[in-house]
Amino acid sequence: MAKQQITSAKLRVPNGHFSQATKIAARGQMVFISGMTARRADGSIAGIGDPEAQTRQVCENLKAAIEEAGGTLADICRVDVYVRNMEHFEIIHKVRREYFHAPAPASTMVEVCKMTSPDYLIEINAIAVLPDV
Repeated sequence: MAKQQITSAKLRVPNGHFSQATKIAARGQMVFISGMTARRADGSIAGIGDPEAQTRQVCENLKAAIEEAGGTLADICRVDVYVRNMEHFEIIHKVRREYFHAPAPASTMVEVCKMTSPDYLIEINAIAVLPDV
């Protein structure tokens, strides 16, 4: 049940690290991961003021959540990314390339004016499909 990247010649090639669409068989278990921020397990916030460090912590938190569910980052099919500053786009995608390998998940990124802490620069939620075992 491999995730497949969908690419259409009728669509522009993505600027960042994501797929235009992903396809996966609808068998297995779906995992819905709530928005992950740069908050560490001890409650502290990683990388205050540093979008690269915060993105790395967010990805580590996504990794911990999906692994606890019995999967890997490769099982994530879709992410929604909320950022405080769209100017961080390239930095965020640089880190995402380290964590999400081809085929990358489908993705939406939007800039928001506030998050639950003024120290958060990024939040990502995710949907994954785990194969039946």
